[in-house]
Amino acid sequence: MACFVPFNNKNLDTSFFIFRPTVVLVDDFVDELKKFSSCAQSLGCVRSSIFRSIHGNMIIWYGTWLKMSSKNKDLLTATLLSMLSNLSSMAIITEHSFFDAYAGESIDGSSAAKFSTGDIISMNVAATTSSDLYDLSYGILAIFKSRFQNIEGITASVCLRCEIMPRVVWLNVWKSLQLCYSWILNKESRKSMLLYLDRFSVNLKYDIFRVIHVSGDHNGLNFQSSSANQLLENGKESTGTGSAELRYAANEPCIAVFSNYISCFVNSVYKFYNIFVNYLRELIFLEYD
Repeated sequence: MACFVPFNNKNLDTSFFIFRPTVVLVDDFVDELKKFSSCAQSLGCVRSSIFRSIHGNMIIWYGTWLKMSSKNKDLLTATLLSMLSNLSSMAIITEHSFFDAYAGESIDGSSAAKFSTGDIISMNVAATTSSDLYDLSYGILAIFKSRFQNIEGITASVCLRCEIMPRVVWLNVWKSLQLCYSWILNKESRKSMLLYLDRFSVNLKYDIFRVIHVSGDHNGLNFQSSSANQLLENGKESTGTGSAELRYAANEPCIAVFSNYISCFVNSVYKFYNIFVNYLRELIFLEYD
């Protein structure tokens, strides 16, 4: 199953969570992130993926979401951070943010950069000041437009602008690791890129990643179940009134019946919501196929 980064933010929002693992067995942390990906689907995530740095100690979780307001993004971010707090003993979150995609191109003519498990992705990150962000964004765009068709081995590229920091990302999908190295190590390519960016106060970084997971590879039910159980246990410990509430319901049958009606109503609304979300997902997938 393929994942994708859209070339614009008209219908979808994109987010990245960057981790620095603190455990020796990084695969254990990756397994937990895979389960986290499954949980994110219930919050409106239509596609997610995990990138692992080939040379460094960095792991990126990427998610594509149904379009939402800034307020809902803040609420979603708080929820995701709360869920990820269970993994704090395994990795440190170094950065996280939503990004706006503002340009992109692909060899196959699609409107998104598509990739699957095992593919190679390079990311160039340019950090600058707020006053230079607009010009830097279009400086990166100029580099992208002038080079995409001439870069051997590239299948898709997308330019993204960070929503909370003055930062621009140029993400490339490659046919192979060797072709990616050939482009990065080419002195002429680096020199010509710096000519575009020389007038900016910019901090440039890049890394190469292998896609090690896309949503749909695993179901992740264990994480969801254990998280729900933990929340229930925490709720009992914090309130200490579970048995008292049950006794109250038993002594007040009218309230119990009313609660059942409310529960049925909520379940019906939830089912309708899932049907509606799945319908939107199908429309979006048709657009990007």
